[in-house]
Amino acid sequence: MIAMIGAAIAPGIAIMSYFYLRDSLEPEPISMVIRSFIFGMLLVIPIMVLQYIMQTEWNWRSGVVAEIIQSAVVEEFFKWMVIFFTAYKHVEFDEPYDGIVYAVAVSLGFATLENLFYLIINGLNIAFWRALLPVSSHALFAVWMGYYLGRAKFSQKKEQEKLFLWLSISLPIGLHALYNAIFLSIQNWLVVIVPFMLVLWWQGLKKVQRAHDYGSKNLSSRPQ
Repeated sequence: MIAMIGAAIAPGIAIMSYFYLRDSLEPEPISMVIRSFIFGMLLVIPIMVLQYIMQTEWNWRSGVVAEIIQSAVVEEFFKWMVIFFTAYKHVEFDEPYDGIVYAVAVSLGFATLENLFYLIINGLNIAFWRALLPVSSHALFAVWMGYYLGRAKFSQKKEQEKLFLWLSISLPIGLHALYNAIFLSIQNWLVVIVPFMLVLWWQGLKKVQRAHDYGSKNLSSRPQ
């Protein structure tokens, strides 16, 4: 059981550490990051209950559209809500890259507990693939979410803030939906998912650099 718990939490902790240590401007309080991670974990049960209701009470049991709504829309929406109400309005959210840190923390908290449940049900033999695909994909969707939350937070105009807030929720849902659609509709999904994940990492790291660039500009414009 200890080995299973370790295999479940190690990928999330490793990826979280990477994105946290990339914050070279004004690193976030570790207590805030841990709190966001825990909030993400707490989302798992209510989301699973809602998904169960959608499958049993609403008869959304099969089909690509039903699967995408239950997974991509529900999961990304609730993660976005937690980040918006617990981190976005917090005083510690004081540079654009912070959006990525908090979004990744919430998403990896969710992915870590979800991963533990999957390993308990299916065994350690799937731990490697879970780390490479579902856990890391949750983090990468969060990079897009956090990047645009950071842009929204430090927008000069209300119209810009609204646009970036919309992008911060719609793009992760779209990426998550595409990720799910690959598994659900393509028989030889491995041929497609590998380049898809590589592109996600490439674009995610570009978002990290851009967030740092905006953060540097923001710090240099502050009154001394």
